[in-house]
Amino acid sequence: MEQRKHWWNGRWGRIARKDVYLRTSGDQWYVEQRAGGSDGVSHFFEYDSEDAALDMVRALLVGPDEWRELSVRPPTR
Repeated sequence: MEQRKHWWNGRWGRIARKDVYLRTSGDQWYVEQRAGGSDGVSHFFEYDSEDAALDMVRALLVGPDEWRELSVRPPTR
């Protein structure tokens, strides 16, 4: 699975932090919504197209938080 994009709400701490990830594997696209940092709770969504996955990402980023797109680390070989 390849991570394509990552957004963060700019808040620190287990309670306040939220992340949204866009990943792909083959022809499938995956969106992960995570609350609470690396040990937090995640919800996963699966899509057949990048456009559909990005529609979900845009919906998840709506609200009072100041979302930032973070750079994705290149894959390790």
